[in-house]
Amino acid sequence: SAGGRWTVSEEEISEDALLGGRVRIAQLAAGYRVAIDPVLLAAAVPARAGEQVLDVGTGVGAAALCLATRVAGCRVAGLEVQRSLVRLANDNAKLNGLDDRVVVMEGDLLRPPPRLAPGSFDHVMTNPPHLEPGRGTASPTPGKVAANVEGEAQLGAWLAFCLAMVRPKGSVAVIHRADRLDAVLAALYRKAGEIVVFPLWPMADGRAARRVIVRARKDIETPTRLAQGLVLHRPDGRFTEAVEAILRRGAALEL
Repeated sequence: SAGGRWTVSEEEISEDALLGGRVRIAQLAAGYRVAIDPVLLAAAVPARAGEQVLDVGTGVGAAALCLATRVAGCRVAGLEVQRSLVRLANDNAKLNGLDDRVVVMEGDLLRPPPRLAPGSFDHVMTNPPHLEPGRGTASPTPGKVAANVEGEAQLGAWLAFCLAMVRPKGSVAVIHRADRLDAVLAALYRKAGEIVVFPLWPMADGRAARRVIVRARKDIETPTRLAQGLVLHRPDGRFTEAVEAILRRGAALEL
């Protein structure tokens, strides 16, 4: 793989690093590219050693591998509908020596594999497609469309599946567009509590948040809380120290 790039099945693959090089990710050079969202999502999951986590819509495995790297001893199952990404995600688990704790299966959340038993996970995390069908400009690249635009499973069904899979009092964490916060909260209404809404502010200059992390616990009635959130960038465009601690050093995100 000269220069970190090679060709597999006529699709160009690039290798990138997360968590300051502790996690290596092979991904399709022309498809959806891992950004900071899955890394921040994984940092927000309060998993401990010995616990089972489900990553819904795993992609190439970025969130799953970041979580398994940060929390030694936790096990992560992934569910991904695109076969090519399932292969890449499992290859990435091997690449990082985590294939004993991270396993990704092919499947559709509307027709989940039988081995995914409801209520069997301590935590569920998800970075679902952020666009409703017909909204925005669709990418000409099929992989990007699948990653960014909801298909048959829309956001309500996506979060209902997450809630079904997590055990009572277990947590569900989702990262999504801030302008769809109403839909996220509607899907959680009366099914989960201790909801934390955690805005991701572009800069500390009054600009509106474009992303938000929402974490909730199933069958809990504690009231919803709006957190202070996290400022992503300094005035010069570099990441803030708090973000660097998560992205480079694998720190947890305290919600």
